[in-house]
Amino acid sequence: MESIVFTLTALVIGLVAGLVITRLTSSGQISKQRKNSARIMEDAEKLADTIKKEAKLSAKEMILQAQTDFDKKIDERKNELVQLEKRLLNRERVMDKKNEQFEHKESRLVKKEYRLEDLERAMVEKNEEAAELVDKQNSRLQEIASLTEEQAREELKAKLLEQTRMDSAHIIKRAEEEAVSQANEKARFIIAGAIQRCASDYVAENTVSVVDLPNEEMKGRIIGREGRNIRALETATGVDLIIDDTPNAVILSSFDIVKREIASQTLQRLISDGRIHPGRIEDTVEKVSKEINGQMKKEGEKACFELGLDRVHPELIKLLGRLKYRTSYSQNVLGHSIEVGYLCGMMAAELNQDVKLAKRAGLLHDIGKAIDQNMEGSHTQIGGDLARKYNEPPVVINSICSHHEDEPAESVIALLVAASDALSASRPGARREMLQTYINRMQKLEEIGDSFKGVEKTYAIQAGREIRVVVEPEKIHDNEAFFLAKDIARKIESELAYPGEIKVTVIRETRVTESAR
Repeated sequence: MESIVFTLTALVIGLVAGLVITRLTSSGQISKQRKNSARIMEDAEKLADTIKKEAKLSAKEMILQAQTDFDKKIDERKNELVQLEKRLLNRERVMDKKNEQFEHKESRLVKKEYRLEDLERAMVEKNEEAAELVDKQNSRLQEIASLTEEQAREELKAKLLEQTRMDSAHIIKRAEEEAVSQANEKARFIIAGAIQRCASDYVAENTVSVVDLPNEEMKGRIIGREGRNIRALETATGVDLIIDDTPNAVILSSFDIVKREIASQTLQRLISDGRIHPGRIEDTVEKVSKEINGQMKKEGEKACFELGLDRVHPELIKLLGRLKYRTSYSQNVLGHSIEVGYLCGMMAAELNQDVKLAKRAGLLHDIGKAIDQNMEGSHTQIGGDLARKYNEPPVVINSICSHHEDEPAESVIALLVAASDALSASRPGARREMLQTYINRMQKLEEIGDSFKGVEKTYAIQAGREIRVVVEPEKIHDNEAFFLAKDIARKIESELAYPGEIKVTVIRETRVTESAR
């Protein structure tokens, strides 16, 4: 601090001296100014002393203040250290207590471990004793039962399997009864309602048609000179004309109903006109063919109108009309398709499905039969290709392809189409079967039922729609009868082809007879 004061003093003196010297040299009055400079020097020394004293006082005050602040910080730091020391002591005491607890727990765990080892040794000894007792008991049982362990195990397994089979039969029977009671009731309601609301007429078509003649002389005119007229007619229509001893009638024979219809109308018009010669025959056949094609289109439009369908492709409409001249097992395919459309719509309405889409799928389900004579593949495959070609909805395509289970059904409507097709085909009188085919199926049903063990006699009833299997009560129990019915049904499904469904009923009857004397 003193060096600072001395420096300031020297600086002031130097400045004053410089000023004095400057004035003296500049004015040339050095002598005059000496007195002033001496006085100034004295003033400067006094001022320097004053500044020095003030600086010393200021320095002492700063030192005292710094000392005070330092002491205060030292005190605060001491207090913090004291508090920290107290906390450390408390924590040390807590840790000591925890260490004591851990040591106590460790000692208890060690004691428990010793006890567990003792118990484990005791358990091992007990298990060894139990194994010895079991071996002795098994040996004793084998001696008593005269059975080895494997034989006893197999016998027990067989009994458990039989018991499980009986229990599962009870459970399955109850579950099926509950499901069938609800499903059958609903299905009967829907199907019965649909059948009652839809009544169709069936006309059995044959492979021959008969054209009535006004007199016997007309036969000769139809044959023509050297048979040229009949040859021209057969060539133009593709139908065989049979002229025999049948009075006033000509028989037309062909498997193609459309060709037979063209030949029948052509012959009727030629008879009415009276002019019968090859040129006239060809003109009439061509005219009638055009009219038949127009009629087929009208029939297709009529079928769509009856079911309330719109936006059906014109080519599909023509193919629908062609189904009027197509039969399946003597059932008219167009009438069958319309009926299936009605049934699908009715059942779809009951199940809250799209009614129009269901009718469309039902009407088009047999569309492949219109051209299946000229193409390879089943009518379901051909119909599916036609539906894809003319941009029918996916549900309709799947219904066509799956109604004979060629493909899996992917919608409720597809299932309804299959059910409606079976309903329409299985109506009494809807389709005609060969007598021998019917007899063979009845015999095969009875043979399948008789082939199972424990069956006394099988009877096919209701035109082959049901078989009743009478079993021997001492060989077949009630629960086994449940499985027997399922096995017979599966074998019928795998070995027979039949329309609709066949019901299998197993009858187990026990009769007790006693005489009173």
